[in-house]
Amino acid sequence: MTSMSDVFAAQLPALTVAVLIFAAPLAFLASARGARIIALVAAFVEVVAAGWLAASVAASGPIIYRIGGWGAPLGIDFRVDGLSAVMIALASVVGLAITVYAAGYFGSDERYTYFWPLWLFLWGSLVALFSSNDAFNLYVCLELVTISAVALVGIGGSKAALTAAMRYLLAAIAGSLFYLFGVAMLYAATGVLDLTALSQVATKSPTAQVGLVLAIVGLVVKTALVPIHFWLPPAHANAPSPISAVLSALVVKGSFFIALRLMFALSGGELAPGLPLMLGLMGATAIVWGSVQAFSQVRLKMLVAYSTVAQIGYLFVLFPLVDAASSHQQAATAVSAGIFHAVSHALAKSAMFLAAGAVLVRFGHDRIADLAGLVRTAPAAAFAFGIAGVSMLGLPPSGGFVSKWLYVSVALSSGAWWWAIPVLLGGLLAATYVFRVIAIFLRSPESADAQLCKVHPAVTWIPLLLAVASLLVGVLGQPVLDLLGPAALAMTAGVAP
Repeated sequence: MTSMSDVFAAQLPALTVAVLIFAAPLAFLASARGARIIALVAAFVEVVAAGWLAASVAASGPIIYRIGGWGAPLGIDFRVDGLSAVMIALASVVGLAITVYAAGYFGSDERYTYFWPLWLFLWGSLVALFSSNDAFNLYVCLELVTISAVALVGIGGSKAALTAAMRYLLAAIAGSLFYLFGVAMLYAATGVLDLTALSQVATKSPTAQVGLVLAIVGLVVKTALVPIHFWLPPAHANAPSPISAVLSALVVKGSFFIALRLMFALSGGELAPGLPLMLGLMGATAIVWGSVQAFSQVRLKMLVAYSTVAQIGYLFVLFPLVDAASSHQQAATAVSAGIFHAVSHALAKSAMFLAAGAVLVRFGHDRIADLAGLVRTAPAAAFAFGIAGVSMLGLPPSGGFVSKWLYVSVALSSGAWWWAIPVLLGGLLAATYVFRVIAIFLRSPESADAQLCKVHPAVTWIPLLLAVASLLVGVLGQPVLDLLGPAALAMTAGVAP
């Protein structure tokens, strides 16, 4: 007999989306103060719902919600497995932190009145994306995320922000066209769009091969993987800091999530044999190129933006590692390593961007050379940046250390040891730009007469809390790996013996 708690748990995938999607128009119609309150209430409810959803998946396995009661293939399913549950929980934690931070950062500034409905709509669309099990519905959700993100980038109205938003929009449109053409070809080859059905009927036909490649190219553009990363640094650096954190921590993970689902639903390594290697080479290049560019930046936010370019590269290293795995367990471990890196990166990078925002409020600029003495004038921001940097470097006990350890372990045990080189080199390169900034923070200022502005408590402490979380996820991250394990094994079932 089905208990009431089981019945309610089955509705949780829809609830996690509905909370945010219905809060967005309410925030649009409310006053600026009312919109902030609505967003804060929705954020706290979302954390509870996402936590309950993750606990239900951990206890009972994947949850399927048939939208409208139809179900696939006629209808669309929400299917939340361990991977989806982890990403939704991550979005809820980071989203709550950003919402609280933004309430203090924007205050009563009327220029950002529409931040709240746009942010809630983006967040809800992203949760729907993480829940969706239909290739076309994933496209719809990704477009909703992109439209909201582009609007948020340009919300400040400055010339630099509007230029960055337009560049982002044009790149996103190109990526969308590639993905949509790819999905159309996959449908022509298979006659289905549900990912579970695709995994059962996909054939090694030229139409399916081209469709997969086109779709992945579009997603690579949207994820800003080198060399198609030109839109990301300006967009992340010129947006207000809460929005920069959203883009880096969550938005780029959406397109990567779809790429991951498609590659394993269609057995991408077999359907397009050179594709995993190509994605891995692009990822390795991103790790090096992004780190070198980060080191040469003069603005703190631009440094963090190029660091995002580098960190995205780690996500795509998992594809050739899965392809090279000599056992099913090794393949699943590589997937878990990549997702754990996404979790660690989201916490650390949001902490870095929000700390940069606190610096901007405190000093009125983020020029790295002029931030000497920050450890005394804004200690919370300096410590947040430094602690988050530990995860970027992959030092124990951070989450970054766990993901890189898993990557290196799989690379060595599978015989593909060369993939360990960019993973380890990336940590060394990250040390160059992180320690460069920290050294300036510790340096005595040339002048003690700098005009300092008051910082809201939320702007001061939220970055530090996120940075500490990026460490704790390394120490207390076993439940995350346990939740990911069954999903990773299921995804890679046909990859390795």
